[in-house]
Amino acid sequence: MQRAKFPEKFLLARLRISCVTVSNTMASNREAHHDPAELGELEREVLSIVWRMSSVTAEQVREELNRPLKDSTVRTVLRRLEEKGYLGHIVDERTFIYQPVQTRQRVAGRAVKRIVDWFCGGSVEELVAGLVDSKALSKEELERLAERIAIAQQNEAKNGGKAKKGGRS
Repeated sequence: MQRAKFPEKFLLARLRISCVTVSNTMASNREAHHDPAELGELEREVLSIVWRMSSVTAEQVREELNRPLKDSTVRTVLRRLEEKGYLGHIVDERTFIYQPVQTRQRVAGRAVKRIVDWFCGGSVEELVAGLVDSKALSKEELERLAERIAIAQQNEAKNGGKAKKGGRS
């Protein structure tokens, strides 16, 4: 089955319409502060599929999963991910087409923040030091990070030092 392709303007317009017509579902999906650590294995797997495909039906998700699940189970997982604020949907005729509301990077950032809070007392510096000490970062990754830090420092100097200090949120 091919995934539906719609122009972005159409999808955004349809998403706005869905927000009005399915307000009880869409209103509850604004919970952007759900803890990603509380996602189950199946929820994470479904979310990965949606991120990879960017626009997907429940049937497409079921076909992509590496395990046999009933259609109702897949639809329940999609609905729960929507309620938790990870997905949104549009309705094309009678078919729900799901799309990510949050990027993979944003969710990963929140998950890492939770780890930083739990294990590093809120210090991102301690987390990065731990990654360096445990050799979890390659030489190339360290070089890219050093470049990004240098650029951030240049930008902060240009902005008169108005950027956040200490790396804490």
